[in-house]
Amino acid sequence: MNNEVTPKVEPSVAQAVNGSSKEVDPIRRLEEMERQAELGGGAERIQKQHAAGKLTARERIELLLDPGTFVEMDKFVTHRCADFGMEQQKILGDGVVTGYGHVGGRLVYVFAQDFTVFGGSLSGAYASKICKIMDLATKVGAPVVGLNDSGGARIQEGVVSLAGYADIFTRNVLASGVIPQLSAIMGPCAGGAVYSPAITDFILMVDGTSYMFITGPDVIKAVTHAEVTKEALGGAHAHAGRSGIAHFASPDEPSCILTVRELLSYLPSNNMEDPPVVPTNDPVDREDPRLDTIVPREPTKPYDMKDIIQAVVDDGHFLEVQPEFAQNMVVGFARLAGRSVGIVANQPAHLAGCLDINASVKAARFVRFCDCFNIPLITLVDVPGFLPGIDQDYGGILRHGAKLLYAFTEATVPKITLITRKAYGGAYDVMASKHIRADVNFAFPTAEIAVMGPDAAVNIVFKAELDRAADKDAARAKYIAEYREKFANPYKAAELGYIDEVIRPRQARACLIRSLHMLKNKRQQNPPRKHGNIPL
Repeated sequence: MNNEVTPKVEPSVAQAVNGSSKEVDPIRRLEEMERQAELGGGAERIQKQHAAGKLTARERIELLLDPGTFVEMDKFVTHRCADFGMEQQKILGDGVVTGYGHVGGRLVYVFAQDFTVFGGSLSGAYASKICKIMDLATKVGAPVVGLNDSGGARIQEGVVSLAGYADIFTRNVLASGVIPQLSAIMGPCAGGAVYSPAITDFILMVDGTSYMFITGPDVIKAVTHAEVTKEALGGAHAHAGRSGIAHFASPDEPSCILTVRELLSYLPSNNMEDPPVVPTNDPVDREDPRLDTIVPREPTKPYDMKDIIQAVVDDGHFLEVQPEFAQNMVVGFARLAGRSVGIVANQPAHLAGCLDINASVKAARFVRFCDCFNIPLITLVDVPGFLPGIDQDYGGILRHGAKLLYAFTEATVPKITLITRKAYGGAYDVMASKHIRADVNFAFPTAEIAVMGPDAAVNIVFKAELDRAADKDAARAKYIAEYREKFANPYKAAELGYIDEVIRPRQARACLIRSLHMLKNKRQQNPPRKHGNIPL
């Protein structure tokens, strides 16, 4: 929460706002009001903002939107507080710049909090400006981008400020799944200021200058006696790598805003539209011989699943989401033949690609986002199972793992699955198997689809034989070879129709695009209901 006081308003501003007994040229009055509004908290505070390595609210909007497209709304709104001398401290715009413009030629609504005015703290009027923008965005079906830089509620306004936050939260919830909502954290966000971003679809942070926390280090020290820095508590990498709250961490504000623009390019404007198609010169039938050898023959040898992703997608470009968090799961956006797709993939290079709590939650939320906005899902599978351990069980892996199962099953967008190597046990089912309504399921010849790996299976299936064997090691090796020959391949599943086609790895791109085109007009609906009860 913020109690910072801005210097008294200049006489020229008061005159512009309230008029004057002298006759004033209307155009001149308008120009003066616009000039004052664009100054925000004034030149001195703008200098402090720049000295802290931060852009102003208007500079951020200028970077975000296509040149010359920004249309500002509510430029002359001021707060309505008359307590604590606030009636003498009115700034045009009241600390948030709102309006609309274009990103890549498409309509986008935006609000940018201005830290130079009352530390970006939220008043009732300020909240009303944001709510107006969100209401318009929902009505016309266009994304909302919030550029957040706020110390929290404006204490001088008391419960009016809290009500303003709740009004914003309500709109976040009602717009969820209807229009994309993106939050770029460009400075401190504390208290109520963090809940709105937390409801939105994607959160982007800036290294060294943006923070998110419920209470800051001083409050934590006073209450718990624990000492922690702002960066360690709520910095970009703390949330990108540890809590998973931030989806992207950028080194500076311009790169953060460029990421916002790129992310928007993959998304439709609303849930009734398909994502935009971007022309590409990458041939649809391009083969990559590297794929034939990218999966090691040794089942325990790791490899980087991102090498497969980059080999099959258009121009090798993949926008990874949450790259620092739950690295045993890879999610992100790419294009196939110009069409946006969401990619979900196990990462054998980290924890052998096992599913754990964080990986399950990360993937489940991404799957549900793609399903909301008509983005087909490509799932790449190399999963030995769920990660065992007391911490996982006590942490609720059964509940969290079920979120991913729920998300894939509920999704009605085109779902294409490719098993590259291991697909064991319940994790095989969860990773968009044929049994949970995947549309097309491929496998590489290296795929192993079974209840468990050969080593563990032999201990159970051939326990009696191993107990009787004179040479247990030789017997064990023999039974492992037999089990591997029979089950550690894709052909039993293909025989049963669980795998539609075993493909040559080098042809993976062509097979995925062919299936995506075939599923272009897919229509599937879930049973009528108010909403399901996902195991939160």
